[in-house]
Amino acid sequence: MPAAIRLPAAVHYRVEAADLHAHLFRVTLTIAAPATAQRVSLPVWIPGSYLVREFARHLQRLTARQRGRPVALRQLDKCAWQIDCRPGVPLVLEYEVYAFDNSVRACWLDAQRGFLNGTGLCLRAEGLEDQAHALELAAASFPRCWSAATALRAQKTDKRGFGLYLADGYDTLTDSPVELGTFWSGDFTARGIPHRFVVAGAAASFDSARLLADAQRICEAQIDFWHPDGSAPPHDRYVFMLNAVDDGYGGLEHRHSTALLCTRRDLPRRGEAKQSEGYTTLLGLISHEYFHTWNVKRLRPAEFARYDYTQENYTRLLWFFEGFTSYYDDLMLRRCGLLDDAGYLRLLSKTINQVQQAPGRLLQSAAEASFDAWVKYYRQDENTANATISYYTKGALIALCFDLSLRSAGSATLDDAMRALWRRCAAGPMREQDFAETLQALAGRGFATELAAWVHGTGELPLAPLLGAHGVEVATDPSQPAQRLGLRVAENNGVQVKMVLRGGAAERAGFAAGDEWIGIEPPGKAAGSGWRITKLDDLALYLGSERKATALVARDRRLLRLPLELPEQDSTWRLTLHDPARAAPWLDGVKAPQAKPVRAARRG
Repeated sequence: MPAAIRLPAAVHYRVEAADLHAHLFRVTLTIAAPATAQRVSLPVWIPGSYLVREFARHLQRLTARQRGRPVALRQLDKCAWQIDCRPGVPLVLEYEVYAFDNSVRACWLDAQRGFLNGTGLCLRAEGLEDQAHALELAAASFPRCWSAATALRAQKTDKRGFGLYLADGYDTLTDSPVELGTFWSGDFTARGIPHRFVVAGAAASFDSARLLADAQRICEAQIDFWHPDGSAPPHDRYVFMLNAVDDGYGGLEHRHSTALLCTRRDLPRRGEAKQSEGYTTLLGLISHEYFHTWNVKRLRPAEFARYDYTQENYTRLLWFFEGFTSYYDDLMLRRCGLLDDAGYLRLLSKTINQVQQAPGRLLQSAAEASFDAWVKYYRQDENTANATISYYTKGALIALCFDLSLRSAGSATLDDAMRALWRRCAAGPMREQDFAETLQALAGRGFATELAAWVHGTGELPLAPLLGAHGVEVATDPSQPAQRLGLRVAENNGVQVKMVLRGGAAERAGFAAGDEWIGIEPPGKAAGSGWRITKLDDLALYLGSERKATALVARDRRLLRLPLELPEQDSTWRLTLHDPARAAPWLDGVKAPQAKPVRAARRG
């Protein structure tokens, strides 16, 4: 084994590829001055993804030694160990981590690519979290063609990025993922701040120049949003790490970087003049994660002032930190010219319909959804839509309502409130009271009624009157067959029922999640007159104007005949711009002239 780099750091991690084909990292952890009964532990979750993931299940072959001699260690619980060692004598721990999670939340290693999050790889030396931590990427253990990318500060690295990096503490170390492999890399500057974009897994058609130019526009628009006075942003560097795969989507924010996941088809392609729907989705993801640089990574829930890596960290404010970020992600695309008005309103319509089509919105408030994220949002099942609401989508609509309400009063905007909160909380812990008092200071009146109804209540939001007051008309389109029936299905040469929505026609007929919908029999017909269906559009073909039928369903290999009554045609929202002049201040991000308040904005 090559000699490790030795520089002053209380805690030093040397990371090697132990076996690419077995997906194993080897970590050598050196604690310069351990305690007598030194404890180490691996986090059970990663900040930004609110689920206990039990990363310690991937740790194996843990050993300890001092001055080359074995030291006794014992496991205390599912993720913590105690080493009975001599104090002050360097303690060396060695272990392996199985890395085969190709998401943004954990670790991955194979012969083509490596990725690591510190929460899944780096044991925490308890009591030393605020001292200097070093991360050494051992170049000799990785393929010679690989490079490394991370937002950690380099101390002594080679031209490929391998070598030594330093962090001022454990939080900074684990908030700095590392990309490893033969990725594409490009750079741009946004308002004087260096940004790097790395992409793994891209196809030959990838238009890297377009991605860099569009990302730069997003970053500059957001820096200008948060710092219109030209004050310094909170970050002096930033790294986007994008993994392009055949099927996948997601993102996870960090203070100086983000990890992104998209399908290869969503990347921009050379020679493609029109912006694809998939690329627009990717740009929205980039915008969302970059907005988190301010909103949640620095301005954050008071409960997150110091992370507890051993258990759930509860907050009722994810509707603000995730929901408001979701409101601004697409709006920022419109404001920096990457979406036109029609494109933005299509995305906003989609968000509204997602909320309206979830029966759980009438059962769970946005604040409750935030608190329950640990057991509900990240553990979705066939009943999720009936019992819960997403704090992302509902939170985005709450942000829209506050923004349009403030603009109707003419005194302020939600943009003003976000910047005021940034200053009020000193870019640190925030409580709901801070938001309420900021609104009152800006608007000259309290918003307790709105907070109670929109955030803590389950009534419908006053979207239509608020949008109408800002030049946007609400039209409707016929709903798709699945929504009309109260179903969510998968159609792949057959109809597989995934969810049965509360109160719908399918629930009344007796459908259940897991059913295979095989066929349909029109009423009053002779035996053998039924039809095999492979998609729900077949219903209109075989039933015509009939409202009643018998559904043939397979459940647990038993054939069932369910009496089905089709409901009247349902509808979905479609937003159209009927008064561009009235909508322009909102869409462009400027204040409108003084206007009368919209009375409906105060109802839930």
